[in-house]
Amino acid sequence: MKIHSLITDTATLTEFCIRMAKSRFIAVDTEFMRENTFWPDLCLIQVADEHEAAAIDPKADGIDMRPLLDLMTENAEVLKVFHAGGQDIEIVHNLTGKTPYPLFDTQIAAMALGQGEQVGYSNLVDQWIGITLDKGARFTDWGRRPLDKRQIDYAIGDVTHLARIFPMMLDKLMKTGRGDWLDQEMERLADPSNYVTEPGDAWKRVKIASRKPEVLGRLRALAGWREHEARNKNLPRGRVVKDETLGDLAMHPPRTQGDLAKVRGLSTSWASNDIGARMLAALEHAQPMPADLMPVRDDRKPGLGKDGALVADLLKLLLKIRAKETSVAARLLARNEELDLLAAGVRTDLAILKGWRFDQFGRDALDLVEGRLAFAVVNGRMKMTRTEEIVLSKN
Repeated sequence: MKIHSLITDTATLTEFCIRMAKSRFIAVDTEFMRENTFWPDLCLIQVADEHEAAAIDPKADGIDMRPLLDLMTENAEVLKVFHAGGQDIEIVHNLTGKTPYPLFDTQIAAMALGQGEQVGYSNLVDQWIGITLDKGARFTDWGRRPLDKRQIDYAIGDVTHLARIFPMMLDKLMKTGRGDWLDQEMERLADPSNYVTEPGDAWKRVKIASRKPEVLGRLRALAGWREHEARNKNLPRGRVVKDETLGDLAMHPPRTQGDLAKVRGLSTSWASNDIGARMLAALEHAQPMPADLMPVRDDRKPGLGKDGALVADLLKLLLKIRAKETSVAARLLARNEELDLLAAGVRTDLAILKGWRFDQFGRDALDLVEGRLAFAVVNGRMKMTRTEEIVLSKN
C-alpha cells in the first residue's frame, strides 16, 4: 500500500479524493480534541482504500476540506468504513449537516460475529490480522503543530489496518448470512438526528430525582440556557455549569441574582455579572413541563412487581443462551431495558420485536413471557422447550 506524505494543500487533497472516488470503499478515522471546547476540534483525518492511504491536515493554512467532505457525504457509490465511528460521524455532521453515507462500522460488525460487546480497535486488529498496535501516541496532543512522523504513522495505521480487515470481515458476514442485519444497523447509525441536540431537549441529558412539572420545567429552561452559552462560547457544558448544579438550581431556585453567591458550584461573581443575570432570566421565564413532554418513568415497568422482575430475569437468561447459540454479542441482540419492558407487558416500539432481532431472539422472548416457551434441563444442559411439547410428553 502506498502511504502519502501529510496532505496540507487543496490541490493535492482534490487529486487524492478523485482517486478515492473510484474505490469501492474507503476506511476513515479522525483525530480530534474536545476537552476544552463544545465542538470537537478536528485535527487530522486519515483515509485509505485497498491501494493507498493518506492523512489530511485540516489545520493547514488555506486548505479547503470540501473535496473530502463531499466524498463522504455526497458520493453514495463509495462505502465509508469506520470503527466505533460515532464521534467521527458527529464531526462530519457538524461540518456539513450531513452524515457519511453509505457507511459500515466494524465494531458493530464484530458484535454480529460474536467477537465481543464493544471490541476496541487494537483488539480488532489483533484478532483479524495478528498485529499488536503501538499505543504510545494514543494520548498525543493532536492540535499541536508540527506533527511528527511517529504521530502521523500512528494515525495512518488506523486506516491501513482497517482497509485490510474490512474485506475479510465482510466476506465472513456474507458467509454467515448476517449482511442484512448490518444494513439495518448502519441505517440507524447514519441517521442525522442522532447527532443533533436541540437546546429545548438538552434537559434530557441531566439526571434529576424529581418528577414535579415545575422542577422539570426549570431544568428544561436552565439546560437550554446552558446549551446556548456553551455553543456561543465554544466551551464544554460542564465548564459553564455542571449538571449537578443545574439540578440543584432546578430543585431550589434562587429568589434573586444575589442568591447565586450561595450556590455551590458557582463563582460568587455570578451574583452580579452578566452570565448570572442571563441564567436568572432563564429561570424567571421557566414554565412547568407540559404533560406531553413529561419523561416516562426511568424503569418504565408498569406493575412489574416481583413476578415481573423474575420474568425479566428469565428473559436475560434466554438472551445469554441465544447469544451463545448464534455467536452474536448479547448487547446487539437486545438491551436489558427492552427485556424489562417486555416483561412488563409492553409490545410496541421495541427493537427486539422487529426485523432480524425478532427472528433471532424476539420471537422466542415473546413466547417465553406469554407461556409458549419454557426452560428445561437435559443431560445437565439448559435448553428451551415448547410448552406444547411438555403437555404432549405428559400425555
